[in-house]
Amino acid sequence: MPTIFLTGGGSAGHVTPNLALIPELKARGWEVAYIGTHNGIERKLIDGLIPYYPISAGKLRRYFDWRNFTDPFRVLKGVVDSLRILRRHRPDIIFSKGGFVSLPVAVAARCLGIPVVLHESDLTPGLANRLALPFATHICVTFPETMDHVPKAKASITGNPIRRSLLDGDAAKARKLWGFDRGKPVILVIGGSLGAARINQTIRECLPQLLARYQVAHICGKGNTLPELTAQGYYQFEYVDQELPHLFAAADLVISRAGANALFELLALKKPHLLIPLSQSASRGDQVLNAESFARQGFSMVLEEEQLTGESLIRAVEVLWQNREQYRQAMSKTKLADAVAEVVKVIESIAPK
Repeated sequence: MPTIFLTGGGSAGHVTPNLALIPELKARGWEVAYIGTHNGIERKLIDGLIPYYPISAGKLRRYFDWRNFTDPFRVLKGVVDSLRILRRHRPDIIFSKGGFVSLPVAVAARCLGIPVVLHESDLTPGLANRLALPFATHICVTFPETMDHVPKAKASITGNPIRRSLLDGDAAKARKLWGFDRGKPVILVIGGSLGAARINQTIRECLPQLLARYQVAHICGKGNTLPELTAQGYYQFEYVDQELPHLFAAADLVISRAGANALFELLALKKPHLLIPLSQSASRGDQVLNAESFARQGFSMVLEEEQLTGESLIRAVEVLWQNREQYRQAMSKTKLADAVAEVVKVIESIAPK
């Protein structure tokens, strides 16, 4: 049985695509294991699902921090840890989703002659993937524009893997669970795993105007619900897990941040959506670039956070509703919606026969 080791961590965005790949790899006869950190989010999400091997890892920072002087030694220890694990198990291939834990694994795999396939979710490669690229055999990218930032000879456009369970939602179950009115469109608002304060605030400011025509299902983030806000047709959630596919199925429009995982979930579900990307002042600007790419391809409507007001949001939602079929048709034509199959195809073409 061929063996693949997955790696990636530091944030949920570096883990959930791996989670999406695991069922497909197993179904195709692969033995699957994972290398991650001792205490990172990847251990919480993966450990117990497949064999998990922890290593030391140092965080890669773009800003001054005293730990920048000690973390290189943790990276070196991570290389040694990875060498020990990979020598013992001798996987056929490594698939790396990025994040600071992935660099030691890529270096160790290269030392042992094990092929490494990287995956980059954002339009421009993150620091860990840029450092790991010389040690990689191939890189899968999510956006066509990313091909300008990587060696084209060893790159493929695959899209971003998403959990197939999201496609199994039932709108009727959502209506039964939460009492949605069948006769009114539902807007689903997603601000990311921690919520988005600016989006939350703006939604609530213009709630009376929204509720005149729509129902609003609002995933606010932990600690961000307002129990005193009980308007008819407004549903608040801190977090939705098992029922999320049903909530997506019931949604007619979606308002979302522009992380790669969220974008490709919306693309696979063909949900007309308004993106409000995290601004460049609060990030390295990857969400802005992601959103611009989806807008160019005709998949998304975009409202910059700097332009976000109650009035601009209402106006954007109305335009999105009027043009919803146009966006659905554009999303229906792309081949990037089934990224799981595309990534597995690359893995099986690179792995030793």
